[in-house]
Amino acid sequence: MSLFTHRVASADGSTTAEFVPDAGMLGCSFERDGEQLLDLGKGLAAYAAHGHTMGIPLVYPWANRLERFEYRAAGKFVSFPDDRALTHADPNGLPIHGAIPGLMRWEPRDRVDESTLSARLSWNPPSQELEQLYPFAHEVGVEVAIAPGALAIATAVRAVGSDEVPISFGYHPYLRAPGGGRAAWRVRLPRLERLVHDAQQIPTGSREQVTDTEFELADSSWDDGFAVLEEPARFEVISQSGHGIAVECLEGYPFAQIFAPIGHDFICFEPMTAPTNALRSGDGLTVLSPGEEYRAAFRVSAW
Repeated sequence: MSLFTHRVASADGSTTAEFVPDAGMLGCSFERDGEQLLDLGKGLAAYAAHGHTMGIPLVYPWANRLERFEYRAAGKFVSFPDDRALTHADPNGLPIHGAIPGLMRWEPRDRVDESTLSARLSWNPPSQELEQLYPFAHEVGVEVAIAPGALAIATAVRAVGSDEVPISFGYHPYLRAPGGGRAAWRVRLPRLERLVHDAQQIPTGSREQVTDTEFELADSSWDDGFAVLEEPARFEVISQSGHGIAVECLEGYPFAQIFAPIGHDFICFEPMTAPTNALRSGDGLTVLSPGEEYRAAFRVSAW
Protein backbone atom coordinates (compact mmCIF):
# COMPACT_ATOMS: atom_id res chain seq x y z
CA MET A 1 0.00 0.00 0.00
CA SER A 2 1.29 3.46 -0.91
CA LEU A 3 1.19 5.94 1.96
CA PHE A 4 2.52 8.93 0.07
CA THR A 5 1.61 12.22 1.74
CA HIS A 6 0.50 15.41 0.00
CA ARG A 7 1.65 18.61 1.69
CA VAL A 8 -0.04 22.00 1.72
CA ALA A 9 1.59 25.18 3.03
CA SER A 10 0.42 28.73 3.66
CA ALA A 11 1.91 31.44 1.45
CA ASP A 12 4.14 32.68 4.29
CA GLY A 13 5.30 29.14 5.14
CA SER A 14 4.17 29.42 8.77
CA THR A 15 1.44 26.76 8.58
CA THR A 16 1.57 23.33 6.93
CA ALA A 17 -0.54 20.19 6.75
CA GLU A 18 -0.24 16.74 5.16
CA PHE A 19 -2.90 14.36 3.81
CA VAL A 20 -2.78 10.73 2.69
CA PRO A 21 -5.10 9.81 -0.21
CA ASP A 22 -4.47 6.05 0.15
CA ALA A 23 -5.41 6.10 3.84
CA GLY A 24 -8.93 7.50 3.61
CA MET A 25 -7.70 11.08 2.97
CA LEU A 26 -6.33 11.25 6.51
CA GLY A 27 -4.92 14.56 7.69
CA CYS A 28 -1.70 13.26 9.27
CA SER A 29 -0.07 16.57 10.23
CA PHE A 30 -1.02 20.17 11.02
CA GLU A 31 1.81 22.45 12.15
CA ARG A 32 2.08 26.12 12.93
CA ASP A 33 5.55 27.63 13.36
CA GLY A 34 6.98 24.12 13.53
CA GLU A 35 4.70 22.90 16.36
CA GLN A 36 2.57 19.80 15.75
CA LEU A 37 -1.05 20.52 16.73
CA LEU A 38 -2.42 16.99 16.24
CA ASP A 39 -2.08 13.84 18.29
CA LEU A 40 -0.40 11.26 16.03
CA GLY A 41 -1.38 8.15 17.99
CA LYS A 42 0.30 4.94 16.79
CA GLY A 43 1.28 6.41 13.45
CA LEU A 44 0.20 6.35 9.84
CA ALA A 45 0.71 2.64 9.03
CA ALA A 46 -1.39 1.52 12.02
CA TYR A 47 -4.13 3.96 11.04
CA ALA A 48 -4.31 2.80 7.43
CA ALA A 49 -4.39 -0.91 8.31
CA HIS A 50 -6.52 -0.90 11.44
CA GLY A 51 -8.02 2.55 11.89
CA HIS A 52 -6.02 3.34 15.04
CA THR A 53 -6.87 6.92 15.84
CA MET A 54 -4.66 9.88 14.93
CA GLY A 55 -4.56 13.20 13.12
CA ILE A 56 -7.70 14.40 11.32
CA PRO A 57 -9.48 11.32 9.95
CA LEU A 58 -12.54 11.44 7.74
CA VAL A 59 -14.79 8.79 9.29
CA TYR A 60 -16.74 7.42 6.37
CA PRO A 61 -19.37 6.39 5.42
CA TRP A 62 -20.67 6.75 8.98
CA ALA A 63 -19.32 8.51 12.06
CA ASN A 64 -19.29 6.91 15.48
CA ARG A 65 -21.31 3.80 16.34
CA LEU A 66 -24.06 1.68 14.89
CA GLU A 67 -26.19 -0.33 17.25
CA ARG A 68 -25.79 -3.48 15.12
CA PHE A 69 -23.98 -4.78 12.04
CA GLU A 70 -27.03 -3.95 9.96
CA TYR A 71 -29.18 -0.97 9.06
CA ARG A 72 -32.05 0.07 6.81
CA ALA A 73 -31.61 3.40 5.01
CA ALA A 74 -32.46 5.02 1.67
CA GLY A 75 -34.66 2.08 0.70
CA LYS A 76 -32.06 -0.64 1.29
CA PHE A 77 -31.46 -3.21 4.02
CA VAL A 78 -27.73 -3.64 4.63
CA SER A 79 -26.18 -6.43 6.71
CA PHE A 80 -22.38 -6.69 6.87
CA PRO A 81 -19.96 -9.06 8.60
CA ASP A 82 -18.29 -8.43 11.94
CA ASP A 83 -14.87 -8.32 10.30
CA ARG A 84 -11.95 -6.09 11.38
CA ALA A 85 -10.66 -6.14 7.80
CA LEU A 86 -13.80 -4.17 6.85
CA THR A 87 -14.69 -1.97 9.77
CA HIS A 88 -13.68 -0.99 13.28
CA ALA A 89 -15.33 -2.07 16.54
CA ASP A 90 -15.66 -0.15 19.79
CA PRO A 91 -14.98 -1.69 23.24
CA ASN A 92 -18.54 -3.06 23.29
CA GLY A 93 -18.02 -4.76 19.92
CA LEU A 94 -20.25 -2.33 18.01
CA PRO A 95 -19.24 -1.21 14.48
CA ILE A 96 -17.75 2.26 14.57
CA HIS A 97 -16.38 4.85 12.12
CA GLY A 98 -17.22 3.07 8.89
CA ALA A 99 -14.68 1.49 6.56
CA ILE A 100 -11.06 0.69 7.41
CA PRO A 101 -9.16 3.65 5.89
CA GLY A 102 -6.90 1.58 3.66
CA LEU A 103 -9.97 0.36 1.72
CA MET A 104 -10.69 3.89 0.52
CA ARG A 105 -8.24 5.06 -2.16
CA TRP A 106 -8.63 8.70 -3.12
CA GLU A 107 -7.57 10.22 -6.44
CA PRO A 108 -5.72 13.55 -6.01
CA ARG A 109 -6.69 16.23 -8.52
CA ASP A 110 -4.52 18.81 -10.27
CA ARG A 111 -3.34 21.49 -7.85
CA VAL A 112 -3.73 25.23 -8.35
CA ASP A 113 -0.96 26.09 -5.88
CA GLU A 114 0.81 24.77 -2.78
CA SER A 115 -1.89 26.08 -0.41
CA THR A 116 -4.70 23.89 -1.78
CA LEU A 117 -5.38 20.22 -2.36
CA SER A 118 -8.39 18.35 -3.71
CA ALA A 119 -9.17 14.66 -4.15
CA ARG A 120 -12.05 12.46 -5.27
CA LEU A 121 -13.33 9.06 -4.11
CA SER A 122 -15.60 7.12 -6.47
CA TRP A 123 -18.11 4.73 -4.88
CA ASN A 124 -19.60 3.90 -8.28
CA PRO A 125 -19.22 0.98 -8.35
CA PRO A 126 -17.39 0.42 -5.05
CA SER A 127 -15.01 -2.42 -4.30
CA GLN A 128 -16.55 -5.63 -3.00
CA GLU A 129 -15.55 -4.70 0.56
CA LEU A 130 -17.08 -1.23 0.40
CA GLU A 131 -20.21 -2.59 -1.30
CA GLN A 132 -20.82 -4.78 1.75
CA LEU A 133 -20.71 -1.80 4.08
CA TYR A 134 -22.47 0.85 2.02
CA PRO A 135 -24.11 -0.15 -1.30
CA PHE A 136 -24.99 3.35 -2.53
CA ALA A 137 -23.57 4.77 -5.78
CA HIS A 138 -21.97 8.16 -5.15
CA GLU A 139 -18.81 10.23 -5.36
CA VAL A 140 -17.05 12.18 -2.62
CA GLY A 141 -14.84 15.21 -3.09
CA VAL A 142 -12.57 16.85 -0.52
CA GLU A 143 -11.04 20.31 -0.90
CA VAL A 144 -8.33 21.50 1.47
CA ALA A 145 -7.15 25.11 1.79
CA ILE A 146 -4.52 26.39 4.21
CA ALA A 147 -3.73 29.92 5.38
CA PRO A 148 -1.59 31.28 8.21
CA GLY A 149 -2.89 29.54 11.33
CA ALA A 150 -5.91 27.94 9.66
CA LEU A 151 -6.82 24.75 7.79
CA ALA A 152 -10.20 24.50 6.02
CA ILE A 153 -11.67 21.18 4.80
CA ALA A 154 -14.75 21.07 2.58
CA THR A 155 -16.47 17.79 1.66
CA ALA A 156 -19.11 17.19 -0.99
CA VAL A 157 -21.08 13.98 -1.61
CA ARG A 158 -22.97 13.59 -4.88
CA ALA A 159 -25.47 10.85 -5.71
CA VAL A 160 -24.27 9.92 -9.21
CA GLY A 161 -26.35 6.81 -9.96
CA SER A 162 -29.93 5.74 -9.49
CA ASP A 163 -29.54 5.20 -5.72
CA GLU A 164 -30.65 7.47 -2.95
CA VAL A 165 -27.65 8.11 -0.66
CA PRO A 166 -27.80 8.54 3.13
CA ILE A 167 -25.37 11.08 4.61
CA SER A 168 -23.78 10.11 7.92
CA PHE A 169 -20.06 10.97 7.78
CA GLY A 170 -17.94 13.13 10.05
CA TYR A 171 -14.40 14.11 10.95
CA HIS A 172 -12.50 13.28 14.13
CA PRO A 173 -9.70 15.84 14.71
CA TYR A 174 -7.31 14.83 17.51
CA LEU A 175 -6.19 18.25 18.73
CA ARG A 176 -3.40 19.35 21.06
CA ALA A 177 -3.54 22.93 22.33
CA PRO A 178 -0.17 24.69 22.05
CA GLY A 179 1.65 25.42 25.30
CA GLY A 180 1.13 22.54 27.71
CA GLY A 181 -1.00 19.53 28.69
CA ARG A 182 -4.70 19.20 29.36
CA ALA A 183 -4.47 19.91 33.10
CA ALA A 184 -4.67 23.64 32.32
CA TRP A 185 -6.79 23.56 29.16
CA ARG A 186 -9.94 25.66 29.11
CA VAL A 187 -12.81 24.67 26.78
CA ARG A 188 -15.36 26.99 25.19
CA LEU A 189 -18.42 25.62 23.40
CA PRO A 190 -21.14 27.08 21.16
CA ARG A 191 -24.86 26.69 21.89
CA LEU A 192 -25.60 22.96 22.06
CA GLU A 193 -28.10 20.34 23.13
CA ARG A 194 -26.67 17.15 24.60
CA LEU A 195 -27.92 13.90 23.07
CA VAL A 196 -28.81 11.48 25.88
CA HIS A 197 -27.07 8.12 25.35
CA ASP A 198 -27.65 4.62 26.68
CA ALA A 199 -24.98 2.42 28.26
CA GLN A 200 -23.55 1.56 24.83
CA GLN A 201 -23.27 5.21 23.76
CA ILE A 202 -26.30 5.00 21.43
CA PRO A 203 -28.62 8.06 21.48
CA THR A 204 -32.00 7.41 23.11
CA GLY A 205 -33.76 10.25 21.26
CA SER A 206 -33.89 12.55 24.29
CA ARG A 207 -31.95 15.84 24.52
CA GLU A 208 -30.75 18.10 27.31
CA GLN A 209 -29.88 21.80 27.16
CA VAL A 210 -26.17 22.53 27.71
CA THR A 211 -25.78 25.42 30.14
CA ASP A 212 -22.07 25.18 31.05
CA THR A 213 -20.30 26.23 27.84
CA GLU A 214 -16.95 27.25 29.38
CA PHE A 215 -14.95 25.08 31.79
CA GLU A 216 -11.56 23.62 32.67
CA LEU A 217 -10.99 20.23 31.04
CA ALA A 218 -8.75 18.99 33.89
CA ASP A 219 -9.48 15.31 34.67
CA SER A 220 -12.99 15.21 33.20
CA SER A 221 -13.71 12.51 30.61
CA TRP A 222 -15.80 13.14 27.50
CA ASP A 223 -17.45 10.99 24.86
CA ASP A 224 -20.65 12.97 24.29
CA GLY A 225 -22.85 13.74 21.30
CA PHE A 226 -24.56 17.07 20.68
CA ALA A 227 -27.00 18.85 18.39
CA VAL A 228 -25.42 22.12 17.24
CA LEU A 229 -27.77 25.09 17.63
CA GLU A 230 -25.86 27.73 15.66
CA GLU A 231 -24.01 28.02 12.36
CA PRO A 232 -21.16 28.67 12.20
CA ALA A 233 -20.39 26.98 15.51
CA ARG A 234 -17.00 27.41 17.19
CA PHE A 235 -15.40 24.95 19.65
CA GLU A 236 -12.20 26.13 21.40
CA VAL A 237 -9.54 24.76 23.72
CA ILE A 238 -7.11 27.27 25.22
CA SER A 239 -3.93 26.54 27.16
CA GLN A 240 -2.66 28.41 30.20
CA SER A 241 -0.24 30.31 27.96
CA GLY A 242 -3.17 31.82 26.04
CA HIS A 243 -2.48 29.78 22.91
CA GLY A 244 -5.35 27.73 21.58
CA ILE A 245 -6.92 25.75 18.80
CA ALA A 246 -10.49 25.83 17.51
CA VAL A 247 -12.82 23.87 15.26
CA GLU A 248 -15.45 25.92 13.44
CA CYS A 249 -18.37 24.05 11.87
CA LEU A 250 -19.02 26.35 8.91
CA GLU A 251 -21.82 24.49 7.10
CA GLY A 252 -23.42 21.07 6.84
CA TYR A 253 -22.56 19.83 10.35
CA PRO A 254 -25.67 20.04 12.55
CA PHE A 255 -24.22 17.55 15.06
CA ALA A 256 -20.93 17.13 16.89
CA GLN A 257 -19.14 14.83 19.32
CA ILE A 258 -16.64 15.79 22.02
CA PHE A 259 -14.11 13.09 22.86
CA ALA A 260 -11.45 13.64 25.55
CA PRO A 261 -10.64 10.48 27.53
CA ILE A 262 -8.74 10.75 30.80
CA GLY A 263 -5.02 10.06 30.48
CA HIS A 264 -4.59 11.54 27.00
CA ASP A 265 -3.39 15.03 26.07
CA PHE A 266 -5.84 15.57 23.23
CA ILE A 267 -9.39 16.70 22.72
CA CYS A 268 -11.61 15.98 19.71
CA PHE A 269 -14.29 18.36 18.51
CA GLU A 270 -15.92 16.18 15.85
CA PRO A 271 -18.07 17.75 13.11
CA MET A 272 -20.85 15.30 12.18
CA THR A 273 -23.47 15.36 9.43
CA ALA A 274 -25.79 13.11 11.47
CA PRO A 275 -25.93 11.80 15.05
CA THR A 276 -24.53 8.47 16.14
CA ASN A 277 -26.58 5.50 14.86
CA ALA A 278 -28.46 7.64 12.32
CA LEU A 279 -28.26 4.94 9.63
CA ARG A 280 -30.37 2.75 11.94
CA SER A 281 -32.55 5.30 13.73
CA GLY A 282 -33.12 7.72 10.85
CA ASP A 283 -32.86 10.60 13.34
CA GLY A 284 -31.28 13.66 11.73
CA LEU A 285 -30.38 11.65 8.62
CA THR A 286 -30.21 13.46 5.28
CA VAL A 287 -30.94 11.29 2.22
CA LEU A 288 -29.89 12.51 -1.22
CA SER A 289 -32.03 11.86 -4.27
CA PRO A 290 -30.21 10.86 -7.48
CA GLY A 291 -28.26 13.84 -8.80
CA GLU A 292 -28.32 15.78 -5.51
CA GLU A 293 -25.24 16.95 -3.61
CA TYR A 294 -24.49 17.50 0.08
CA ARG A 295 -21.79 19.98 1.09
CA ALA A 296 -20.15 20.41 4.49
CA ALA A 297 -17.15 22.43 5.67
CA PHE A 298 -15.17 23.08 8.83
CA ARG A 299 -12.00 24.95 9.75
CA VAL A 300 -9.27 24.26 12.31
CA SER A 301 -7.44 27.37 13.47
CA ALA A 302 -4.61 27.93 15.93
CA TRP A 303 -3.14 30.97 17.66
